[in-house]
Amino acid sequence: MAGDDRTGVVVVMVPFIAHGHLNQLLHLSGLVSTYNIPVHIACTTAHLRQSRSRHHGCAAHIHFHEFPTPPFTSPPPNPSIPFPSHLQSSFDSTLHLRRPVADLILSLSHTATRVAVVHDVLMSYVIQDVQSLPNVETYTFRPLSAFYTFWDSWEKSGRPFPVDRELLNRLPSQNGISTPEFKEFVKLQQPHMNLDVGELYDSSRVIEGKFIEYLEREEISGKKKIWAIGPVNQVQIASDVTVSENRHKCLQWLDKQPANSVIYVSFGTTTTFSDDQIRELATGLERSEQRFIWVVRAADVGGVSGFEDGTVKLPDGFEERVRERGWIERGWAPQLEILGHPATGGFLSHCGWNSSMESISIGVPMATWPMHSDQPRNGILITDVLGIGVVVKDWERKNELVTAAVVEEGVRTLMGSKEGEEMRKRATVLSDDIKKSVTKGGVGRLEMDSFISYISR
Repeated sequence: MAGDDRTGVVVVMVPFIAHGHLNQLLHLSGLVSTYNIPVHIACTTAHLRQSRSRHHGCAAHIHFHEFPTPPFTSPPPNPSIPFPSHLQSSFDSTLHLRRPVADLILSLSHTATRVAVVHDVLMSYVIQDVQSLPNVETYTFRPLSAFYTFWDSWEKSGRPFPVDRELLNRLPSQNGISTPEFKEFVKLQQPHMNLDVGELYDSSRVIEGKFIEYLEREEISGKKKIWAIGPVNQVQIASDVTVSENRHKCLQWLDKQPANSVIYVSFGTTTTFSDDQIRELATGLERSEQRFIWVVRAADVGGVSGFEDGTVKLPDGFEERVRERGWIERGWAPQLEILGHPATGGFLSHCGWNSSMESISIGVPMATWPMHSDQPRNGILITDVLGIGVVVKDWERKNELVTAAVVEEGVRTLMGSKEGEEMRKRATVLSDDIKKSVTKGGVGRLEMDSFISYISR
């Protein structure tokens, strides 16, 4: 194994700035660094600082490179567009990283025997110039589910082989999953997407084995190497109650709740609901009579910081009425620790892949409420393929308000029914399998070992 001397292999991570994407590559950096390989993370100054403030403690082998981008303005989030179109100017700002990232990789290539560049698929444009360096190899990190990526690739490849027809018929349409501006941004990346040696997935053969095998078929991937190295997030969550005064207050509140009694409600960092939708969600949670933690915050904005707490208005009297059984969190919430807490028994989620992988690997069943991008199809993976979720938002009715009655029914089904209990059992079995997969000799650990030995060859 190559050490961290000047002549070994060096890994450069180039994450996309959306928090779910950045989160995954920060986790992966920690995993790679356990092999005594130096890791360099290159990102915009603002986004890297924000993410580091959310991730406490980084391994000694990780070096951060913050690059400023020209100032830009962002409109406030628009609740009528589920896709985070307000972040487009911040997405576009990443294109300015092309030169500084190339310079960083060039300088590292002078002292390392090999530089392995692991970049988010949405940063393909940024790393295009390093292909010509003889000791540099690039690897695409796919931050979406293998399930989503397979169906997308299979359709774009002209449906080259037969698949499960029944499942194909249940797939939600791709209509309305993004905006024309974002499609243009993706189009810029496409010419540079096939220059890599291989692809890494934040996924596991335990969860998506069939779809990873489909992706490995030559009709889809050509001769590219594929590693399913996930989950990159921590799967064993320590619940150290002894340092309770230092723990987040919502975790202290969870300590007082019965096992599997609380539903965690969070829609990620890019979602902003209309006032009407907030009211229906609040009413549904109240009527469900279930315990809950609800992260009530506006979306991250282009300038990175969220809006002031007061921007999301809850119905009059709601907080007082649910005070005994509900926790309203208006700031950042420690999601992994919440999901890993024994009192948490369900997750009402937008089905972003980062959140989905955390929930699946920790063994928490989900109520699905997809918003955009890969999320509608991730929802189908969770409910129809893995059988560990209940539908709250049906994508085919994406333009309609999700009513309080639908929220109430979904929450009650997940938290208080026999059907929900069966989902919880399946989620626990799946989680146990995933935890085994990342221990020595497990399928996930072997994939990671294989990737490390390949870049260190």
